[in-house]
Amino acid sequence: MNRDETEHLHTSVLVAPASEKRRLRKQRRQAAARLQDEQRWAERAAARAKWEVERAERRATTYLPAAGEAGPAALRTPGRLRLPKHQDTSATLAGQYPFLAEAGLGSQGVFVGQDLYSGGSFVYDPWVLYQRGLITAPNVVLAGIVGSGKSSLAKSLYTRSIPFGRRVYVPGDPKGEHTAVAEAVGGKAIILGHGLRNRLNPLDEGLRPSGLADAEWTTQVASRRRDLIGALAGTVLDRALSPLEHTAIDLALSDAVRSANVPILPMVVDRILNPQPVDDADGRLAEDGRLVGHALRRLVAGDLQGLFDGPSTVRFDPSLPMVSLDLSRVAENSTLISVLMTCSSAWMESALTDPNGGQRWVIYDEAWRLMQYPALLRRMDAQWRLARHFGIANMLIFHKLSDLDNVGDQGTAMRALASSLLANAETRIIYRQEPDQLGTTAGALGLTGTEKSLLPGLGTGQGLWRIKDRSFVVQHQLHPAELALFDTTARMTGNASRFTESDEPSSPLNAPHTVGELS
Repeated sequence: MNRDETEHLHTSVLVAPASEKRRLRKQRRQAAARLQDEQRWAERAAARAKWEVERAERRATTYLPAAGEAGPAALRTPGRLRLPKHQDTSATLAGQYPFLAEAGLGSQGVFVGQDLYSGGSFVYDPWVLYQRGLITAPNVVLAGIVGSGKSSLAKSLYTRSIPFGRRVYVPGDPKGEHTAVAEAVGGKAIILGHGLRNRLNPLDEGLRPSGLADAEWTTQVASRRRDLIGALAGTVLDRALSPLEHTAIDLALSDAVRSANVPILPMVVDRILNPQPVDDADGRLAEDGRLVGHALRRLVAGDLQGLFDGPSTVRFDPSLPMVSLDLSRVAENSTLISVLMTCSSAWMESALTDPNGGQRWVIYDEAWRLMQYPALLRRMDAQWRLARHFGIANMLIFHKLSDLDNVGDQGTAMRALASSLLANAETRIIYRQEPDQLGTTAGALGLTGTEKSLLPGLGTGQGLWRIKDRSFVVQHQLHPAELALFDTTARMTGNASRFTESDEPSSPLNAPHTVGELS
């Protein structure tokens, strides 16, 4: 076989299979097209058969006329049926619609009384609610007119908390209401006033928190003493101190601390009015501190003497279940009350900073009187802001929210501080208010129109509880023993009991719905 024949053979071998493949592909495409056509025809035939079956079923189905059957078979009355409206009390309807009642705050905490909407028990504890995330601020504002029951509620809340491990501090009790309560629960009431032997040294070191290093403790004591002396001077002068006056106090205090193991206020006063030559080389220091010196002199030699001019004869014991500062002997002297409150607040602050101090109620009764003094208001504001850090629940007790007008004019710094106390309290308890106070109360506490309308009709011991965004109307209930202890109307009633034997309940859960005062 020559070369030409070989090339021709190779060409035929390569070309012939390609044409065969094209022919086979064409045959497969034609077969697939025929199969698709057959499937489409089969689907159309099945759909048509289904449609014919459905049409036959529709034709075989009979329907009632749109107006219903005629005659007796209609089973209808000749006229339109009208049922009379049914009216009843919410107490009765609550049985038919139980889901309308508020679920409450749970069963953990202190029993207060009865939820008048649900009929169940009402229990409250700011520490429990904080742990459950229902509130973010444990502070409480309590307002109500005289005789509405707010004082008894406050006393019930803190005394019933003591068995749960809480302690109670009352840094100022202008009416002496809490003295008997403190003694009854195993606590102590510190009574200060003219003619008594009790003395209160503002320069006491106070309680030393556990685990605090010596250097840090020394710095804290020095800082607290400077702040306290400045606050006392500012309270008596009724103005802020100048930098020169602060310098005069600082130098006099440092000299008094160096010269005595237990420095007392007369030492500081003497060194402000007669500074050491080494501190007053140019003779200007005595003049700069003259007004401050004479203001503090009132506390040791003037009309306010007898309470701060020597070492303390009473001791603030934070381990007691309750400590109260009874100011009823000096209630007529507003300046002396503010000074005593300033000293007791410094006492209390040292106890509050103790990390092992536990959880404590701090009660500010007659708050409208205390908030008139800038130094006290600033201390209260600081304690409210640090309530969660200290583990405390502050309670402010008012008669009416218009008492805030005594703090300062709208827009002033003092009024802003007072308003911030309300803003940092997510529990707001409002007892009966006079009609002319409704607008002020609703505006200050952010009440709704429905909540505002409830206030004038609240009975004795009944209060509107506004806890964050939830509202309750609660009837406070007292045991007869509590009623006798909390009574603040003994002089008006001649110590007469307001219950007969048949009226006395056997337990707090069965106590009467109407409780006695209760200012």
